[in-house]
Amino acid sequence: MREHLRTALDLATTGVPVLPLRVGKMPFGNCRPCTGNACGGRPNMKTPGPCTCPEPCHAWAAATTDPGVINSAPWQRAWQHASTVAYHPGGAGLTVVDLDDADAIAWAREHLPATRIVPTTRGQHWLYLGAMPSANGVRPGVDVKSNMAYARWLGSGSGPMADLPNEVRALVDKPTSARPAPQTVAAPVPDGGGQCPHRTPVFLERGLAMAEQRITEATSSVHNAVYRTFLAVLSKHGRCGCLTEDHIARLFAAAQAKGETARHCSTAWTNARITLGV
Repeated sequence: MREHLRTALDLATTGVPVLPLRVGKMPFGNCRPCTGNACGGRPNMKTPGPCTCPEPCHAWAAATTDPGVINSAPWQRAWQHASTVAYHPGGAGLTVVDLDDADAIAWAREHLPATRIVPTTRGQHWLYLGAMPSANGVRPGVDVKSNMAYARWLGSGSGPMADLPNEVRALVDKPTSARPAPQTVAAPVPDGGGQCPHRTPVFLERGLAMAEQRITEATSSVHNAVYRTFLAVLSKHGRCGCLTEDHIARLFAAAQAKGETARHCSTAWTNARITLGV
């Protein structure tokens, strides 16, 4: 615990927003008062109202540079169970190109400008100076982590840090033509169990149709649009048992039609569930 806490405090002094991760490289789930974002959400989540919860809630949006928060009693409890320290790259004005394997590293060496490199368990993190939208699975073994995402802190790395290049931005803002056929993805259905406020299936159908339209009409930052749409659907229908595997498949198909990978759909859905605590 002390090592993680010391690392977090050191990073915070340099302007890097940090948060604890539990076993499995996952953020701590929302506390009971923040379940379903009833608290209004963290200010940097662009949701109405401030959240005064002292817990490390809301996944990436919990990241902070405030030493008082990092060293507070609720965060101390989290550090006791934390497996590692994470940070919000976009909040620090950074972008991480996460390369999962040797093939991804070889591709980056050929196509991306040299920059600071941080070794990971299986591959490398390439760090660039500048923030941008995040996206998973932009190509085989490659994720881009910046705004609205978190990355593990694995050290400061080596080499000078280059400015964020257009080659990395282009990985996220890809053309929408010649998309691969959607893949079937097994995504967890919320348990439900809450009181259902929907008096008719028409309400759910209308909501799903609007969600599909929102994804389909996205013209840029598609991955962010997908995440926000998943978040909106789960906040409305994630607690009453209305959603089925067929409903989720429709949302994933709409996202994949815009170029999102099956892996990113699954990750965005999981992140939305964690954020809302469903």
